[in-house]
Amino acid sequence: MEISFGLNDVENIAKQLIKNVKTKTLLFYGDMGVGKTTLIKNIVKVLGSDDEVSSPTFSIVNEYQLNNDKVYHFDLYRINDLEEAYNFGIEDYIDSEHWKLIEWPEKIEPILTDHFDRVDLELSTNNRILRLNLKDI
Repeated sequence: MEISFGLNDVENIAKQLIKNVKTKTLLFYGDMGVGKTTLIKNIVKVLGSDDEVSSPTFSIVNEYQLNNDKVYHFDLYRINDLEEAYNFGIEDYIDSEHWKLIEWPEKIEPILTDHFDRVDLELSTNNRILRLNLKDI
């Protein structure tokens, strides 16, 4: 699935994305400033959370409550190596049955299972482009 969209369309894009994913683990790839956190904020809202969503750049992971579930939002940009991820318990989060929305997943690729959906974001001249690659094996 490939969608071109503007920032005014982010909530609708979040709704489409949630309807089309096959897993509760979404890996967000894209350059700095492409809109990963903005899209994740809208996904958390679409999933039904009333929590204030912010970037976990320094905390690494934020947790948001849903009616019958949780969302873990990771920003792994500041992680230098896999050992740092293990130090904060990344494997416990990854193994959970809750939603996991992960920015900069390339930092932990060796420990990711095959059950995830990949979301690639890039900037084009006038819009953002989202590519959803379903990989639930």
